Amino acid sequence: MRKLLNTLFVTQPEVYLSLDGDNIVLLKDQEKLGRVPLHNLESIVTFGYTGASPALMGYCAERNISIVFLKMNGEFLARVIGASKGNVVLRKKQSLLSDNERESAVIARNFIIGKIYNHKWMIERMTRDYPLRIDVAEFKEASEHMSSMMTAIRECEDLEQLRGLEGQAALSYNKLFDHMILQQKEDFSFRTRSRRPPLDPVNAMLSLAYTLLAHDMTSALEAVGLDAYIGFLHRDRPGRASLALDVMEELRGIYADRFVLSLINKRVVSAGDFVRKENGAVLMTDEARKDFLAAWQTKKQESIVHPFLGEKISWGLVPHAQALLLARYLRGDLDEYPPFLWK
Repeated sequence: MRKLLNTLFVTQPEVYLSLDGDNIVLLKDQEKLGRVPLHNLESIVTFGYTGASPALMGYCAERNISIVFLKMNGEFLARVIGASKGNVVLRKKQSLLSDNERESAVIARNFIIGKIYNHKWMIERMTRDYPLRIDVAEFKEASEHMSSMMTAIRECEDLEQLRGLEGQAALSYNKLFDHMILQQKEDFSFRTRSRRPPLDPVNAMLSLAYTLLAHDMTSALEAVGLDAYIGFLHRDRPGRASLALDVMEELRGIYADRFVLSLINKRVVSAGDFVRKENGAVLMTDEARKDFLAAWQTKKQESIVHPFLGEKISWGLVPHAQALLLARYLRGDLDEYPPFLWK
């Protein structure tokens, strides 16, 4: 159980939610785990689907407190809310800003600043931890280039120009990604990003990690009442969760890329975990994919201190924290959307 930005997160499995007066009571096997006053809550997010009492759902619906049900892996199931009040206004504001390319660029640039900042942090961390195993001068040069890109992006109000600056920074980062692979170099290397299909084991794992991250981000956005398919940087396309792709930009490197690198460098995966198809696609074996998913879920349980909120949360709640912050910005409660800047 975790309260964050007036949202109660229930992360323990098999917990039933009930009402007692003006309080939510958390029960597991008839044992009371906790009791939280409802008067200050805006929403309740529960991982797992044991259920909630009709009395609690009715109480929350009358007071515009949403209850969101997610599977234990973070997959969105349902959102229960009463007569629409704030959510219509929120989604209308989201749509209006998305239709305005200048306003979209002003929001999108913070996603990209977060992405580049975190890539820069990863590069700086490598120079600090492995100065004898990498070309420090090359890494420092890339770090300085990223700093200059962030300065330019901070003043950018044009989407096409923003994408160009982001692309330049991405080139610097991608050139060094292979150098961050420190173990099993004979089996794992990175030359360029290949998606459909992935053409090597590293790209196969990156594609799976990005899919999982997008999945978690989509659920987090839906949980706060935003439309995950109306983006700012990524424009509307049928079937694409554009806003989820927007917000996850700042988490790609620090969350997904580092996860994949750790699996390689800690020798959790090996060459035998992959198969090559006739069309050149490289895929994980069924058993390796199960191990990958289990490791991803374990990663989501690790605790960190959120750099903006200053509160201790799990990695798995970071997408939810960012979704809450974005919703607050769109409502006018924050002057600017605060990207996740890892320290």
